[in-house]
Amino acid sequence: MPGAGERMTGHQVKAILVAGGAGTRLLPFTRYTHKTLLPLHRRPVIDYALATIRRAGIRDITIIGNRFIGQIAQHVGTGLEGENIHYVIEEEPRGVGHALNLARPHVEGSRMLVYFSDNIVTYELADDVSAWRESVDPPGCVLLGRTVPDPERFGVAVFDDAGEFVGIEEKPESPSSSVAIGGIYLYDEDFWTLLDEESELKGGNFTISDLNKRYVALGKAALRDIDEYVWLDCGTPDALLAASELAAKGILSPEPCNLRAGDPDPTD
Repeated sequence: MPGAGERMTGHQVKAILVAGGAGTRLLPFTRYTHKTLLPLHRRPVIDYALATIRRAGIRDITIIGNRFIGQIAQHVGTGLEGENIHYVIEEEPRGVGHALNLARPHVEGSRMLVYFSDNIVTYELADDVSAWRESVDPPGCVLLGRTVPDPERFGVAVFDDAGEFVGIEEKPESPSSSVAIGGIYLYDEDFWTLLDEESELKGGNFTISDLNKRYVALGKAALRDIDEYVWLDCGTPDALLAASELAAKGILSPEPCNLRAGDPDPTD
């Protein structure tokens, strides 16, 4: 249930919330604050991402941020009771591999949820995280996919003639499907070994899709179809407006969140 604490049995599952980037699609606002601190109805974007992580039962969260990491820390603070919140500054954008490595000391050896903060979803991860915690063997990775009108902007799922998920194309000019992958991922403890190998191969061109392709090639990637759920990329003003309307209707929830004296009730 929302707010339930992480069970002490099984493997640890921790989260990395990636809140870096320059936020150029949200200028001029992102000259003065981080894009995740912009409002969705009564709470900032980051609260909706954190709420999804928290409802999944994860209590150890590392937040990667840019020069506005202090503003994020001022808002999130030490988190909710029983949480461990770590803050890491990405002083300059040097790619996703570099950003994730900044969080490595806080999460290495654990199974992980990697969550890119622009993504707001109504899909609940509690069952996936529970399975991740209880699996004796390394369970691979879980990817979320949904049908989009512009798949050329994303990493796209590739299916064989039998409809089985067999690969990923990164921003293809002629996509083989309309199922986009991105933004929220579950990984097992093999993550860092595969990241190191792929980073060495790809150098500065490394993307998270390179890592996901390795899991697919190993036969250890599961694709969840979340077409029946809401998924928004809140990286543009139009998307923020659409998400705010959904939040006002109660379709998107920022709870549990750290309400402080004077904060309005997010459900009003």
